[in-house]
Amino acid sequence: MNSEPRRFEGKVALVTGGASGIGAAVVRRLDAEGCALVVVADVDDKGAAAVAADCASARAHRVDVSVPADIEAALDRALAEHGRVDVVVHAAGVDDPESKAAIARSREAQEPLDVLRGVGDQAWRRLMAVNLDGTFHVLRAAARVMVPQRDGVIVTVSSSAAFDTLIGYGPYAASKAGAQALSQAAAKELAAFGVRLNIVAPGPVDTPMAGRTPAGLRQSMTEAGARGYAAPEEIADSICYLASPGASNVVGAVLLSNGGRFTVS
Repeated sequence: MNSEPRRFEGKVALVTGGASGIGAAVVRRLDAEGCALVVVADVDDKGAAAVAADCASARAHRVDVSVPADIEAALDRALAEHGRVDVVVHAAGVDDPESKAAIARSREAQEPLDVLRGVGDQAWRRLMAVNLDGTFHVLRAAARVMVPQRDGVIVTVSSSAAFDTLIGYGPYAASKAGAQALSQAAAKELAAFGVRLNIVAPGPVDTPMAGRTPAGLRQSMTEAGARGYAAPEEIADSICYLASPGASNVVGAVLLSNGGRFTVS
């Protein structure tokens, strides 16, 4: 007997970044809770296909969120087949491994951090193209679908770094802070059309991306706050709450799901 709640019975959902980490956890939760379709949208098409294969209602669709036509095509297909899109979760994002490595080297050498001067144009543009531009592309495409139907829920994934960034990690924090501000502005605009948008801002989460963090830096991040790294499923719980009817009175909120880092440190 399936004991999962059925908050998303018959809903049509799309999850960016659905091939791994937080996105994959969200896909599995939406599928378990009754979605008629969950589009697993990710640039990693093999990973997306693997996640979709484990779910009853999921389908993989290759999407690079930095390419507007990709996200528009995925949403348009779901709309054409089902007549509506009810939930969009934007979990796609990239981190800044070069800055993480530079931070770790400075700490090991017990030298002042000198990261900013070494940030390359390509690294900066990658962060902005995926984290900031990608959020714009997803929000615009979702609005084009949901405003005419006068209904829908969007959840974007920000970061606690948007509030209090790790020293030396400015470019990543800037990309997430920009995406968060864009999401909050969009929430105010879309509310008039019956579209509800909220944001989750996690702290460190035990995803494959986080697994590439240098050991010393990972340890220091584990020690901050009341808890260590969150499991992807814990962040998926927060996201799916905001996407559910139980959060119908929550609009434009930023939910800090960061293990109490700002509370105890």
